[in-house]
Amino acid sequence: MESLYLLIPIALVFVVLAIRALFWAVNSGQYDDLNTEGQRILFEEEKVAPKRPDSPVGSDTDGTSSPATGNPTGKSSSD
Repeated sequence: MESLYLLIPIALVFVVLAIRALFWAVNSGQYDDLNTEGQRILFEEEKVAPKRPDSPVGSDTDGTSSPATGNPTGKSSSD
């Protein structure tokens, strides 16, 4: 029974926080346009990344490629 004295106020705090988060989302426009995002995922246009001719062979933007071969596995293409 004593645990209810702790659990009920904690549950009420969670309810108040959830209601505040809901009102924040509604007031900040999170629910203004629900259809566009669903359609964007279905009809997404393919974006082409621009090529950077000034980057040396073997360098990659995330640093995962091998410096000697330029491919992410580090194995040569003749293996």
